[in-house]
Amino acid sequence: MTAPSDTAPERLPDLVSDVASEPEPAPIPVEVTVNGDPRALSVEARRSLADVLNRALGLPGTQVGCELGACGTCTVLVNGEPARACLMLAVQADGTEVETVESLARDGRLNALQKAFSEKYALQCGFCTPGFLMLATALLRKEPDASRERIRESVSANLCRCGGYSQIIDAIESVATAGADATAGDAIPGDAVPRDATPGAEPTTAAEPTPGTDARS
Repeated sequence: MTAPSDTAPERLPDLVSDVASEPEPAPIPVEVTVNGDPRALSVEARRSLADVLNRALGLPGTQVGCELGACGTCTVLVNGEPARACLMLAVQADGTEVETVESLARDGRLNALQKAFSEKYALQCGFCTPGFLMLATALLRKEPDASRERIRESVSANLCRCGGYSQIIDAIESVATAGADATAGDAIPGDAVPRDATPGAEPTTAAEPTPGTDARS
């Protein structure tokens, strides 16, 4: 066995010191409209949109699940389009309009879609619910009378760990069957207070389903 050397490498501590002494990148200014409110922020380039929504803006409704963009738990609407907030960097949201689950209720009262989720038992642990609500909101804005098959296709983009897909589909279908109009600027029937239009938001379709994650009806 070789005896330990009396001359240990000294460069490693120097490298650690060099890295530690490097200045942090300067925060990047970002202007984004969140749930109708213009916000001016300074964020690090590495921070995700989900992290900024949760920590900087105090909006905990956007849950973070897999952090790989696979489960859809963190789904928000960016310029009306469903987006994975765990994958999108906050700096990429500069100049956009972001809607989170907090935008759905008004004055503490649930809108029609939220009520339907409650009445149809479309949530168990509730962790994935915000993502499904935002996905359904985007779908119903574009297709207020969406068929069950279309709803099933849309929600297959997100994962429910409790397996409650049938109830989720039932809830969305009940709103569509009632003739709800979820386009920006119009009230969904059942809302306690009409929802104001988010400036510039255009009706869009929901995200296409992720292969291999098809929902069960």
